[in-house]
Amino acid sequence: MKYKRILLKLSGESLQGNSKTTNLDPEVLEQYVAEIKAVRDAGVEIAIVIGGGNIFRGGQADALGIERVQGDYMGMLATVINGMALQGAMERAGMYTRLMSGIKMEQVCEPFIRRRAIRHLEKGRVVIFGAGIGNPYFTTDSTASLRAIEIQADVVLKGTRVDGVYDKDPEKFENASRFSKLSFMEAYEKNLNIMDMTAFTLCMENKLPIIVFDMNKKGNLMSVVQGQEAGTLIS
Repeated sequence: MKYKRILLKLSGESLQGNSKTTNLDPEVLEQYVAEIKAVRDAGVEIAIVIGGGNIFRGGQADALGIERVQGDYMGMLATVINGMALQGAMERAGMYTRLMSGIKMEQVCEPFIRRRAIRHLEKGRVVIFGAGIGNPYFTTDSTASLRAIEIQADVVLKGTRVDGVYDKDPEKFENASRFSKLSFMEAYEKNLNIMDMTAFTLCMENKLPIIVFDMNKKGNLMSVVQGQEAGTLIS
C-alpha cells in the first residue's frame, strides 16, 4: 500500500444514488462499505468525511428564508445523519467504527478530540467525522482538509462520480481532457474547481496531496491506495 492513513471525502449526494424517493440508497451504501472494508482489511487506517447534500444543502436556506448561519448548522446535522447511516452499514459488515462530531451530542457520537481520533485509527477503527468543524461558513471540503492535517493523514482522497479532474466538465463536453497529475499551482492557475479555496489552500500549505477519483467504479479505492493511476493527483 502506498498510503498508510487516508482521509476519504464523500459527497452526501452520492449516497442518494439514482433514487428519487429516498435520501439514502442501500445499494450505494453497500458498495461503498465493500470498497472501504477491502482497504481496511489490507491494513490501511481510514478516516471519512461525508457531506449532507442529500438531506439539506446550504443553498436551500435562502429559499426557505433561513439565515446563513442557521442553514449551515442544519447542514452539519445532515452530515451526522449520513455518518450514522454509514456507520451502521460498516458495522453490519464487521468493521469497528467511531463517529466523531464537531458539535457535542454525546448520546449519538463522540466529540472530536484529535488525540482520541488518532488512537482510534491506530487501533484499526474507521473514524467518521460529522458536523463539519462545528462552525458555520466552512464546507465539508474544508473539514476534510483540516481533519486530514490534524490526524496526519498521508493523502486526501476525494471520491466523486467522475474519474479525475478535467479541463472542462466531461459530462457536458465530449472533448474534455483529463489530467493525470497537477501541481497545486497549476490547478490554481487553471482555476480548476477541485475544492473550495480554503480547503485547497490548507492542503497546499501543508503539502498534503489530493487525489480526485471515481468512487463508484468497483475496485477504484483500492487502486488509488495502492498508488495506481486511477484519478488525478494534485501535489
